[in-house]
Amino acid sequence: MTSMRQFISDIKSNTPLHPILLDEPVSIDALPTPALTIDLNVLDSNLKKMQNHIDDHGMTLRCHTKMHKSPIIAKKQLAHGAVGVCCATVSEAEIMLLGEIENILITSPVVTEDKILRVMSMAKQSDDIAIVVDHIKGAQALNKYADADDINLKVYIDLDPGMGRTGIRPGEDALVLGQYILESCPRLNFQGLQMYAGNCMHINGFEKRQSKYQYILQKGLETKKLFESKGIPVPVLTGGGTGTYDMEPDIGFITELQAGSYAFMDIEYRDIGGQEKEHFDDFKTSLFVLTTAISQPQSTLITFDAGIKCLATDTAYPEFKDVEGVVYHFGGDEHGIVQLNNPSRTINLGDRLSLITPHCDPTVNLYDYYYPYRNGLVEEIWPISARGKSQ
Repeated sequence: MTSMRQFISDIKSNTPLHPILLDEPVSIDALPTPALTIDLNVLDSNLKKMQNHIDDHGMTLRCHTKMHKSPIIAKKQLAHGAVGVCCATVSEAEIMLLGEIENILITSPVVTEDKILRVMSMAKQSDDIAIVVDHIKGAQALNKYADADDINLKVYIDLDPGMGRTGIRPGEDALVLGQYILESCPRLNFQGLQMYAGNCMHINGFEKRQSKYQYILQKGLETKKLFESKGIPVPVLTGGGTGTYDMEPDIGFITELQAGSYAFMDIEYRDIGGQEKEHFDDFKTSLFVLTTAISQPQSTLITFDAGIKCLATDTAYPEFKDVEGVVYHFGGDEHGIVQLNNPSRTINLGDRLSLITPHCDPTVNLYDYYYPYRNGLVEEIWPISARGKSQ
């Protein structure tokens, strides 16, 4: 018989974390498809551009790993200057810690004993484990278990930006929670406020997105001032994302940006629009699904080996990287049917083409490995270590 805790421990200990080096480089054209590929030249450029922006505006970057789910990529972001990472789930955080990343913020609250114990286990291994709280009961539970384990746990108060998903109401409610933590939870070290307005990230049109985002963050600014008026310093204001990265300095609330998708980009983000452009292309697409044309039952249609099993279907449809005049339609679990309207190039059976993903986060979650390439050559394979880590 195996206990649930032992089962979870065994899963973690058997998770691949490090690059798999190939005996010799392989052309991207020789990969088995469908394959999740990363253009390393573009990835490097995206990481550098974001970090330069952060540095130029006196902010810090805490990269959100829920997007790439890879300690390998997280280490690249840290090497560029990020102060740490954030994770949406406890199991994602566990994988990052196993991957030798210690500065981790868990951005969703936990209230059950099993997850609190796992957080405490991580906090025993690193002094830089932090988690958000949004209710007095949650703070009580964290303090209780931290005290039992002789741990001082870093916490942030999560503010609800109006989504009704997680977080406490800004203003007086948040202040009451903050005062409770300071007065009644000696094992919890208050670090600041989190406010992630996910309801703003994909608003189409820069001005419209900026207007709503400014309105929502005003409640965060007022909460910060309220805390300070009561003598409670707020060292860090963490939140934001790729869709608002260039708005944060002007608004003046976020000091620590939780961006993730900028590293890969996808159709969802591309189509929100930039400051002066129809498309948001401040960061270029580095993530693709390589797929092969495998059948052509009709002259105006051609089928590729990439369907629902390998491309997230929650929003837009995928598009080909270098081909225009075609439209992709999902044709089932394993197939994508491409309508040949007026293709900009001839597509033949056996051709391998790269698709831009509609939504990178859930697409990544469908794969075991990345195939990173530079100038068309793959030298190593990267496990997607936190794939499926939703607990």
